Amino acid sequence: MRFTVLKTDGAARRARLETVHGTVETPLFMNVCTAAAIRGGASTDDLRGLNCQIALCNTYHLNMRPGPELIKTLGGLHKFMNWDGPILTDSGGFQVFSLAKRRAISEEGVRFTSYLDGSKIFMGPEESMRIQSCLGSTIAMAFDECIENPAPYAYVERSVDRTTRWLERCMRELERLNALPDAVNPDQVLFGIDQGGVYEDIRVRHMKQIAAFDLPGYSIGGLSVGESTADMYRILDAVCPVMPENKPRYLMGVGTPCNIIEGVYRGIDIFDCVFPLKAAQHGNVYTWQGKCRLLAARYSLDPKPISEECGCPACRSYSRAYIRHLLKADERLGMRLCILHNLWFYNELMTRMREAIETGGFKSFYERYHALLDKNIDSTEV
Repeated sequence: MRFTVLKTDGAARRARLETVHGTVETPLFMNVCTAAAIRGGASTDDLRGLNCQIALCNTYHLNMRPGPELIKTLGGLHKFMNWDGPILTDSGGFQVFSLAKRRAISEEGVRFTSYLDGSKIFMGPEESMRIQSCLGSTIAMAFDECIENPAPYAYVERSVDRTTRWLERCMRELERLNALPDAVNPDQVLFGIDQGGVYEDIRVRHMKQIAAFDLPGYSIGGLSVGESTADMYRILDAVCPVMPENKPRYLMGVGTPCNIIEGVYRGIDIFDCVFPLKAAQHGNVYTWQGKCRLLAARYSLDPKPISEECGCPACRSYSRAYIRHLLKADERLGMRLCILHNLWFYNELMTRMREAIETGGFKSFYERYHALLDKNIDSTEV
């Protein structure tokens, strides 16, 4: 994998990431295909039409169903879901956080209780790498503990030290797996994850430790999990300056359009989040004037598209009034059209930021949009 920074504008970076599954331009947003599909009925053909560059899939959920061996037998995740671009697989580390009531953590790994049938599941660094190797993703994420915020300082220190030991185990296991003759993707690469809760000193120390491993890329995990946005930005201000300049920087699970603009402003290259999907499920759609709630009464007779500036499938063909009707009638097409619009908007947001960095105009872009895009235009409507 090759990463080249093409232009900087302040701390914001315009770069190119070349992988075995194609070349992508950053800053970029990864569209979340948790179980090898976008929730809400969007296909990989849809994703190509929405200018999606990378798909993100989840190791834990694909391990649960349909199982990594089945996917490997069918040629790996790319063939399984008909996607020819890069794929990043999360390691299952976020489930260490989100399934807190169903897991127990030890030095060896994490024991989960299945949400499907109550069976016992074990996942450690080696197991996570083996699953991701079966999936054949372009980028595998190291297995880590995503720590809740806030958490006691002493616990965070111990957890981060264990995450570093887990990273070393991931590195050894992935090297072994890539050398096997039946590896789905023998060029699979590993990204390390910085943890440390909301403690700047732990965060900086951990990033420096894992940067010494000279991995192909680095991510910041454990944010947007309970802390304030002010704390999130404070941690980014502390960690981004010590991240390797010649490697891609990935902020995991973040976030809203304004969160993403703030991340790019601080030097982040890659983002993912389910937020545009969850917002769409409730009829909340993004425009360049702010967020619209299509269930608001004011749209019941509105013949205009969601956004007249938008080229997404929903805006090319349907009115706000029609989409509102679908949502009110609980027709799944309504949610699907909102999802297509939001994913288009997120990818268009990244395109415009790349262009702003290229022309030296990112500061103006930031000042215009960094607080505007999350504004609820219809917050007073019923």
